Amino acid sequence: MSVEQKDELIRAQNELIGILFEIIKRFQANHTLDDEYFQIISGNPNELAKKRLDQILLEREQNSMAISKLLEKIES
Repeated sequence: MSVEQKDELIRAQNELIGILFEIIKRFQANHTLDDEYFQIISGNPNELAKKRLDQILLEREQNSMAISKLLEKIES
């Protein structure tokens, strides 16, 4: 294997590690949001809590879309 091929492989591995790290980070964020969501709904949510629930759902959706795009990037 030539030096250029090794460098290319190292760059690809680094990119893959970065993508996987970002996926894990977003999965962990969704898990944290899930915990907060269930805490709020287990009580008696007021208007402020309902707004936070909407924010949580939006954040989870954004994280999920980002995860999907990152997984597509790995596939290609």
